[in-house]
Amino acid sequence: MISTKTMRVALVAAASATVLTGCARGGGSGANSNDLAYVARDVETLYSAAKDRLDRGDLETAAALFDEVERQHPYSPWARRAQLMSAFAYYANRDYNESIQAATRFLSIHPGNQDAPYAYYLIAMSYYEQISDVERDQAITRQALSALTEITRRYPNTDYAADARAKIDLVNDHLAGKEMEIGRFYQRTGQWLASALRFQNVIEDYQTTSHAPEALYRLVESNLALGVPEEAQRYAAVLGANYPGNEWYERAYGLMEEHTPERVGG
Repeated sequence: MISTKTMRVALVAAASATVLTGCARGGGSGANSNDLAYVARDVETLYSAAKDRLDRGDLETAAALFDEVERQHPYSPWARRAQLMSAFAYYANRDYNESIQAATRFLSIHPGNQDAPYAYYLIAMSYYEQISDVERDQAITRQALSALTEITRRYPNTDYAADARAKIDLVNDHLAGKEMEIGRFYQRTGQWLASALRFQNVIEDYQTTSHAPEALYRLVESNLALGVPEEAQRYAAVLGANYPGNEWYERAYGLMEEHTPERVGG
């Protein structure tokens, strides 16, 4: 799984000081029923109780109390703060679906707010933290990529965009790895055309990732197995031109020499 555990602390420092003050660490001890029992409280008291729980690391209770601020005082300026604080508390507690919902609700009500970039970032990070290994379905990975790309599109000159761009590279590498895993499976089962299509996806959609050299080599293998040495030679040439010292080129060279010696070096 691609993970950025240190981001849980860094998120606090990166957020707007008017919204995210203090820090939260680790998981909560469980929501306290006394704290969450409905009692009409003034907004400052309720918000302070939520903030206190957040600072003490009781993230579950903090999130619920921030939600209560919004519920009891929906038209107060504190409600806007509480929405985003709730999203952060849910994120820090690894309750990613709730974090996404809270941040999305904040954006639907306050799309032009100065903290909108941070809300988008929380959504992206909530997807990003759920990315699973390449053997599993990659729907969440694609959602993470979409959310990260949205940050770079909307706020290209922010620190959030800079971090998103770095993570986009990692996500693309992950998605390329999934294509490679499927392609290698098709090779092992003799489905050469299907394997070639997967490796072609890698060099077309993820050509800047670490998987590109192997994908080109696998295309050499697949095309030789399909009886199309001309195509195999073409991919070997591309591999040699772009990765001349790479181990996959050396292997491709040897494979082409074995199958079509008259073409090598021509």
